[in-house]
Amino acid sequence: MQRFGDKGGSQLNIPKGRWLTGSFNLTSNFTVFLEQGAVILGSQDIKEWPIIEPLPSYGRGRERLGGRHISLIHGNGLHNVIITGQNGTVDGQGKMWWELWWNRTLVHTRGHLLELMNSENILISNLTFLNSPFWTIHPVYCSNVVIKGMTILAPLNAPNTDGIDPDSSSNVCIEDCYIESGDDLVAVKSGWDQYGITMARPSTNIIVRRVSGTTPTCSGIGIGSEMSGGISNIKVENLHIRDSAAGVRIKSDNGRGGYIANVSINNIRMERVKIPIRFSRGSNDHPDEGWDPKAVPKVKGIYVSHIVSVNSTKAPVLQGIENATFEGICLKNVTLVGLSPSATWKCEYVSGFSRGVFPVPCPQLQQNDTASWCSSS
Repeated sequence: MQRFGDKGGSQLNIPKGRWLTGSFNLTSNFTVFLEQGAVILGSQDIKEWPIIEPLPSYGRGRERLGGRHISLIHGNGLHNVIITGQNGTVDGQGKMWWELWWNRTLVHTRGHLLELMNSENILISNLTFLNSPFWTIHPVYCSNVVIKGMTILAPLNAPNTDGIDPDSSSNVCIEDCYIESGDDLVAVKSGWDQYGITMARPSTNIIVRRVSGTTPTCSGIGIGSEMSGGISNIKVENLHIRDSAAGVRIKSDNGRGGYIANVSINNIRMERVKIPIRFSRGSNDHPDEGWDPKAVPKVKGIYVSHIVSVNSTKAPVLQGIENATFEGICLKNVTLVGLSPSATWKCEYVSGFSRGVFPVPCPQLQQNDTASWCSSS
């Protein structure tokens, strides 16, 4: 451990080699530096991933009732933390956890590879993260977070191994990352049903750019489905998504409440993505019986432009929710190449505008308003 004396900070240098550890907590004003060839291995002893309280915006573990396993690298209430290196590796050795899930013997929700809570001024960069038990990088209730130059890998059938999930967090920049996983590459979240509504801690001012990768079951960029605290001011640009179930996906449901507003998605290249643009609903996925079926989300101001998708198998599917507001959807310069001539857009409970979109979108997105904010944006 190197200390900086009067500067008030410390740095932990991890040298080349393989280092087995259970969960450990970080502290403020602290740098973790993994040298080239350094590998942190997550313990295979489940007791070394202790149970902690559920997040207040979720009310319970995301997968199971009660608490949840702590992440391998964890921190709460921190400031000025750097996790970086010379492309060193953190390997969660998640197979043990995935098998608990597959065998239906999981007792508590799996831990993340890295979770920081209630923290600010965070940099995560220049590392490889492998085989997370659950979501890989999870900043929750955080602000001023930069995640860049990361390689995140998990087997493509590994369950719920999202790459990066900013959750009820603000001022987040995710850039120059490569991700292969069994779930969304990047998913923006903000709490689950009545617990997220009560906490009302939105995710806002988030940039995702120059991210590439593949996920055969999920999406390149996902908004939700846990979005009950609200999501706004999201800018996504310069993504390359291949061999995936969906490219851009907005996920919500009855009971979520909350809002999704002012989302800009620009310059996305897709190859062999099954459904390039998808709004989905109706997963019937709730924390407990206390959810309110009358709490419906509001979605307004979704700008999607300069999208090229090659060899998709289905046209976009935009399914809003009955009695909810899904409006102000703007599509410009969207080209889907290789679809069957019989493939048509499917839209319900949505409205908006389009220009330069091929094949022609559904009537709900063909409102004649050439002077609208969509045409001029």
